[in-house]
Amino acid sequence: MNGSQNNNELSLEEITAQLTQHVQSRNLPEFYKIVKELRPYDLSLIYKKFPEDDKNRFLLLFKPDTLADLAENLKLHEQVELFEQLGPERTLEVMQQMDKGDLIRFMHDLPPRRREELLASMNLDHSAIIRSVLSYPPETAGRMMTDRYRTLFTHDTAKEALRQSQGTLHLSASSYLYVTDNEGKLAGVVSYRSLALADDNSKVEELMTRRVIHATVDMDQEEAAQLLQRYEFMALPVVDENNRLCGIIQMDDVIDIIMDEASEDLAKMGGGSKDIDFDTKPLVAVRRRLPWLILLLLIGLISGSIVDFFEDTLNQVVALAFFMPMIAGMTGNTGTQSLAVVVRGLIGRKLDRATVLALIIREVKVGMMIGLVCGLLITVIAYIWQGDWLLGMIIGVSLFFTLIIGTLTGTCIPLLLSRFKVDPAVASGPLITTLNDILSLFIYFGIATRFIGALM
Repeated sequence: MNGSQNNNELSLEEITAQLTQHVQSRNLPEFYKIVKELRPYDLSLIYKKFPEDDKNRFLLLFKPDTLADLAENLKLHEQVELFEQLGPERTLEVMQQMDKGDLIRFMHDLPPRRREELLASMNLDHSAIIRSVLSYPPETAGRMMTDRYRTLFTHDTAKEALRQSQGTLHLSASSYLYVTDNEGKLAGVVSYRSLALADDNSKVEELMTRRVIHATVDMDQEEAAQLLQRYEFMALPVVDENNRLCGIIQMDDVIDIIMDEASEDLAKMGGGSKDIDFDTKPLVAVRRRLPWLILLLLIGLISGSIVDFFEDTLNQVVALAFFMPMIAGMTGNTGTQSLAVVVRGLIGRKLDRATVLALIIREVKVGMMIGLVCGLLITVIAYIWQGDWLLGMIIGVSLFFTLIIGTLTGTCIPLLLSRFKVDPAVASGPLITTLNDILSLFIYFGIATRFIGALM
């Protein structure tokens, strides 16, 4: 069994131990033999596990391009720590090798003063690109685009276009090149395959497709990501208000955005924060979670006041208390289901009045059908349990109406928030559940009070 096979079978902890030993003994041939088999992500994990006393010597053994790949796989505070260890000169060398999208995300999160210090120290062309992208609002297509593309002119011949693209891009036969006019305006798109198969003297404008699907610099990043997914492109051009080509969005950037947005929405729907992860300190997590939970606690007190208001009804028919958790829980569950459907459907999508109305009508029908099935089922269960058909009917009818209300709440609240330009994910599961608890208990006891005489 050869060395590479042995390394493939080792855990990262074991590889880290080997690399530590080679760094300490200055056995560089063996060190590089192991390192060349590692992916940037694995290297970033090893860096984080590396003994603090040996980290500086570890970093000195890598070229700027390798350190750039390593940095791109670290979180902000880890990147800051890395650059502090590298020092100002090497930091600039590494930054100028980093993918501009990753570097821009890093710069965005830095304090303004520190950001300006780094930009002022960079190559002018490099810093100008970063400043330009940072000028666009966060979470827009302009902020996520990259300059890793090549443009052609409409008057270029196929032979000239191929010569320009060779040696500068790693293109497959299915890749596309963007065509601009003399003013830099996006004029069309042409595939590398079309250029390769065309006559040498054919003009690019004869081969290109003029209708180009594109994003605008101020388009929401989720909408741009959905556009790229919908058309199954590997990249999407981004233009400004004058239709000038400013950059492109690549599929790997879109995957990052989808993951980030999904993580953010999931955190919001759970009443938490996207900034809380495995590494978050307990006090920080408490500070970010507690305000939301206190708000829900205060709203939840209304549920208690409803029970207090219908105390006489509950005292007269104690069996009603047995079904309270079920009524509240089922209503909250159906509301959360509707919320998830709406939030997912709203990603990068603008709804018109007809679509909203159709969605609400559909959810009412869904709520009615679910309510009918669950209502009939609980009616039979309540009768078998308590031996009272009227009690079973009251509980069944209550559940029927509360499930309809719960579905409507989970549908309408995120739609209203979206209408007023508020992120619909803030209509979180806990909030929907708490509101539905209040409504379901009010309906349940209201119906029971109406028929209390017949129950006695």
